[in-house]
Amino acid sequence: MPVSAAPELVLASVRQPGETESTDIHISQGVVTRITAAEQRPDDASPAGAGMTGTRIVDCGGRSVIPGLWDEHVHMTQWAMAANRIDLSHAASARNAVDVVRSSLEDRLGGNRRKDENDGGTGPTLVGVGFRDAVWADVPSLAMLDAVTHGVPSALISHDLHCVWLNSAAARRYGVEVDAGGLLREDAAFALTRELGRLPDAVVDAWVGDAARKAAARGVVGIVDFEMTWNRDVWLRRINGGFGSLRVEAGVYPEHLDRARLEAMRTGQDIPGGNGLLRVGPLKVLIDGSLNTRTAYCVDPYPHGGRGLLTVSEPELLALLVRAREAGFVPAVHAIGDAANQVALNAFEAAGIRGRIEHAQFVRQEDFARFGRLGLTASVQPAHALDDRDAADANWGDRTDRAFPLRSLLAAGATLALGSDAPVAPLDPWAAMSAATTRSSLDGRAPWHPEQAITREEALAASARGRNRIRVGDPADIAVLDDNPLGVPDEVFSSMPVAATLVAGRFTHGGGLTHDGGLT
Repeated sequence: MPVSAAPELVLASVRQPGETESTDIHISQGVVTRITAAEQRPDDASPAGAGMTGTRIVDCGGRSVIPGLWDEHVHMTQWAMAANRIDLSHAASARNAVDVVRSSLEDRLGGNRRKDENDGGTGPTLVGVGFRDAVWADVPSLAMLDAVTHGVPSALISHDLHCVWLNSAAARRYGVEVDAGGLLREDAAFALTRELGRLPDAVVDAWVGDAARKAAARGVVGIVDFEMTWNRDVWLRRINGGFGSLRVEAGVYPEHLDRARLEAMRTGQDIPGGNGLLRVGPLKVLIDGSLNTRTAYCVDPYPHGGRGLLTVSEPELLALLVRAREAGFVPAVHAIGDAANQVALNAFEAAGIRGRIEHAQFVRQEDFARFGRLGLTASVQPAHALDDRDAADANWGDRTDRAFPLRSLLAAGATLALGSDAPVAPLDPWAAMSAATTRSSLDGRAPWHPEQAITREEALAASARGRNRIRVGDPADIAVLDDNPLGVPDEVFSSMPVAATLVAGRFTHGGGLTHDGGLT
């Protein structure tokens, strides 16, 4: 069913944040058409009369409603696959990581633990995800991984996707050269990660469907997907196969820009055949690496030496932004280090185009004002501040007052857009908003640079494309909550119970809200 064809609906007895009186939200053809006081609901619109009017009345029992939430930066296929791979996110050392791999391999092989290392590794590649070697006291090595994998091709992907740790069998299988560390970084890592994702479409699409349903259960109505592929056709296949949980804006990479121009694609364009759910996303450009791999491009050198990598020069970036402007694409420039952010800002200013800087994790004090002056969006991932606080302290030293600087960016006039970068962090906007508002993992550690926190109202707006309340004329993309998001304790806010989610007036989660206000 096209999202525009959702039936007429009334969400009865709801409260928007900050309101004490209940209202009814009337929805027709996927759009909010009226918001009326609950006590003024006419008799023929009561639940008992719903069948006569042809309008479904859902009594929400005074629950809170907010605009539906977006995750502004996702790698959806990688996120879906991560749930079906070995979780290394809790590994405290390289030795600990290989112990996790050993245990998983023993479970997989059962009693046939030792494999002939000369058999060519004919079985499937063992894949792990989520390791953080930037905070390990020891270092990965080829020999360390070879010792526990016994010839089974094995590839471990770092949490930020910028590094892959291989054993010898995997290096042979994929035809790549590795040194004694067994590590691939940046473009080589991205290329291998794409190879590791070449699974049957039906398998991956089923995993993506599961991941999307879980996202809808957290109030998510849309994602910006930056999977590194020609993403439009992937999503058309999924939607034509029945996918309907979320809106998707599919990003385009520079190597596909000419193809997109030939097909008259522009950022924000509805894609024919996408069932009203699929739009063209931004042009994604990566210009530096990551903090975990110490490849984020920085003004000052890292303690171990080097300033990271600038993978696209400023003139090259400027040329790309000019091409984007001419083609009708909004640029989304990946910039993590403070020097990379300076380069991105210079290029945006010279090109005379607005757009997004993805991550903006480390910014020079003198550059904050430029975000606002240039009308840029800072697409940020607040959970990274807590995941990477130790790596930031170790590598950026006494300069971390301007790391993950949400308050400074907002105060400078930047538009904030919150996301996860899943699988780098979970696709859960409540976890992101909790990190943004508390600067704490709620694990007993003191908040990290709490002066960079933002308010819940600001976080909710930054997770809903600037919408802080539901208004007449809005698309009926709505989350129904069991608690008031402005009044609950921090630990409840971080795991907010979501009773229902709607996309264009169609339930994607929690359609079991009943006419008597109960939940099934």
